[in-house]
Amino acid sequence: MDIDLSAFHFLRPVWLLLLLPGILLPLLWSRRHDLARRLDGIIAPHLLQHLVITPVDPHRVRPVQLLGAVLAIGGVAASGPTWEQDRPAFLENRAPLILALDLSPSMAANDVPPSRIEAAKHKLHDLIARRPGSPTALVAYAGSAHLVLPATQDAALLDSFLQALSPGLIQRDGKDALGAIEKAVQLLAAEHSPGTLVLLTDGADKQQFDAIDKALHGSDLQVLVLAVGSQDGGLLAGGQQDSAGRPLLATFDAEGLKGLADAADAPLGSLTLNDDDLDWIELHAQQHFQAAQGDERQLHWKDAGYWLCWPLLLLVLLSVRKGWKVHWLSALLLAASLGGLPQPARAGVFADAFFTADQQGRWAFEHGHYPQAAAQFRDPFWKGLAAYQAADYPLALASFARLDTAQAYFYLGNTYVRLSKFDQAIGAYRQALARQAEFPQATANLALALALQKDREDQQEAGPPDEKPDQEVFDNTTGKGKDVPRQGAQAESDEQWLNNLSTSPAQFLRRKFMLQDAAAGAGS
Repeated sequence: MDIDLSAFHFLRPVWLLLLLPGILLPLLWSRRHDLARRLDGIIAPHLLQHLVITPVDPHRVRPVQLLGAVLAIGGVAASGPTWEQDRPAFLENRAPLILALDLSPSMAANDVPPSRIEAAKHKLHDLIARRPGSPTALVAYAGSAHLVLPATQDAALLDSFLQALSPGLIQRDGKDALGAIEKAVQLLAAEHSPGTLVLLTDGADKQQFDAIDKALHGSDLQVLVLAVGSQDGGLLAGGQQDSAGRPLLATFDAEGLKGLADAADAPLGSLTLNDDDLDWIELHAQQHFQAAQGDERQLHWKDAGYWLCWPLLLLVLLSVRKGWKVHWLSALLLAASLGGLPQPARAGVFADAFFTADQQGRWAFEHGHYPQAAAQFRDPFWKGLAAYQAADYPLALASFARLDTAQAYFYLGNTYVRLSKFDQAIGAYRQALARQAEFPQATANLALALALQKDREDQQEAGPPDEKPDQEVFDNTTGKGKDVPRQGAQAESDEQWLNNLSTSPAQFLRRKFMLQDAAAGAGS
């Protein structure tokens, strides 16, 4: 574990005062019980050495020395030594993040393996996984911009929509970054909270730069531009050719990206092979949210003092020995020291004595231990939420069913979707909207459930073929071709189709984008 000494400090330095009695007590005790020193000057030295009885084990640890060690170590532990900043869960859960993915044809280029679009989707998948329980929205754009999902904390649902995105879903050609920014501004206006928009693209429309600057004027939206591609460009997937038979080459518009970043007053980054780009996004998002909130208490440092609990506990156990008269005082001082330690230190062997089951469950939830959190929680909503994150859907259903709130019905609907029970999901989303009319997440999920139900009904009406195919050929290449469900007499084929519907709503998005573009064209 690397320690940055330049950032090393104590969160509660007043506890360091315990170092004084921790050091002085053993010294004073030793001075007081040094009989030879007290008699020096009274008895001649050559006689004193024969009159003073030397202890059999002069180096044995004394109770007062153990007490001094407890005071010193406890003081350092309670003072909160730290050298590393932490990303507090409450900050991440409050800061909205909007992800805008470019779906123009150039994103199918292969200069970033396996392709620009797949590399960007993989990166966003990792980013979503790093933000459990955090509000995240998804926007797709090419020649027009479309809201895929409003801000939601359902990482599984968000990822299923993300994986369905691909070039070709949006019929209009172009790079409407302005439309994506306008969608993000509208989302933040509904959230009443500052947030960050991440544009993942390989170029920009220079004619939009002035309009982008005006659209962001007076807004709390921060824009980050993440470049996808290489300077050399790459071939388009599928072996596409021009009229002369030459393979089509997608360029990388570095100049356009710089202009876009300048127009949006946005930091410009690029896709990396490691997690540096994800750290870059999270750092800018947190700093922007903190600056907009104007709350210095958002700064949080990891308290490393709880690691000293183990030597403290060992010292206390050693003090419980026959003939030792101060072990109770050591235990009392240890308890006082533990009172100043951070939450992770207290969530150990003494957790049941000091914390309720819901408090222990919240600690486990915030640290990603969802099965443990579901077992600890007594509050039905939090128990259901932890069970949902742990994919324990029966327990989630049982927990949310005990509540009569819009949020409970919303997660009840999400759970039914995970179980491919679309009729029940539709009913749950409608109950959520009946209790909270302005609920964009429930509205979006209701539309999804209706589309999934219709696709299932269409598949059932088509029925299985009368004859089996002569041969089945499997394409193992990821991201190539179109997903087509297998039809056959086996019962698991229907289940496989439903699972594909649940995790790849590409057809729903294609229809949605076409209808929105048609409505926009008719209105203009």
